[in-house]
Amino acid sequence: MAVPKRRMSRSNTRSRRSQWKTSAPQLVACSNRACRKPKPPHMACPNCGQYAGRQVTAPA
Repeated sequence: MAVPKRRMSRSNTRSRRSQWKTSAPQLVACSNRACRKPKPPHMACPNCGQYAGRQVTAPA
């Protein structure tokens, strides 16, 4: 296994970590015509409990 020979400087470590960026969560409209609330894609709607036109969880 490769092991670094010298300790990486603080400035090099911080400049490398400065590229770690997060993005805002993507939201899509619920496919239920009565609901249409924003929800994460590929997940059941937390408001109405439907996914792909089927009731999968109890409504909140």
